[in-house]
Amino acid sequence: MRIVIKIGTSTLTYETGRINIRRVEQLCKIFSDLENAGNEIILVSSGAIAMGVGKLNLNTKPDDISAKQAAAATGQCELMYIYDQEFSKYNHNIAQLLITYADIENEKNHNNFRNTLNKLLEFGVIPVINENDTVSTEEFTIGDNDTLAANVSVSVGADLLILLSDIDGLYDSDPRKHPDAKLISEVREITAEIEDMAEGKGTALGTGGMETKILAAKAVTEKGIDMVILNSNNPEALYDAVDGKPAGTRFYGKGK
Repeated sequence: MRIVIKIGTSTLTYETGRINIRRVEQLCKIFSDLENAGNEIILVSSGAIAMGVGKLNLNTKPDDISAKQAAAATGQCELMYIYDQEFSKYNHNIAQLLITYADIENEKNHNNFRNTLNKLLEFGVIPVINENDTVSTEEFTIGDNDTLAANVSVSVGADLLILLSDIDGLYDSDPRKHPDAKLISEVREITAEIEDMAEGKGTALGTGGMETKILAAKAVTEKGIDMVILNSNNPEALYDAVDGKPAGTRFYGKGK
């Protein structure tokens, strides 16, 4: 299977912006195991700005673009260094791809991006993709990595998109506000009712939320690609998601 896995900021870091070492070690081990089993793994990784915030000893994520770009430039180095260290333990090579809005919207740029990505997979390399936050502006930005992961999944004809986050999946209401909220394990069709269940934003250091995940699900399921939302607190659930077993919330691709 060709699997795109989006890793949210809350998965990689603590609220301080510092790396969650144990979590990253667990995830990279499982990603490597999935790759060893014959799957093609593509990572879409958040975390650069958050790590930059931690490394620069800033109190909060900055609001102005230039400060965000400086934090991203600082944090991206550490992010890739950590991934390289962890995947090297299991004899896997990684490659960094930083893309912009133009690489998605411009046909020539998009083809170049897709060709490079396919060649990396052919070489057995695990691509690690992020938006190039050091040069992106609010006017020309992909915006969040849920959307980026959906675009990547469609571009490379993925079989499955997995969004790792800090929540178990889609609930009928926000479980952080409503203790009696119920997890929805399967979504066969994204109706207006499903869209209305997406409430609120993500974490203070992140950019996404459930709303962006529903939009990502709409984009990929329309192309016949399944999508699963998983809680990264249980990394072992990745195996069930890949095997098609109950895990988190699965959105079924059109025609399945």
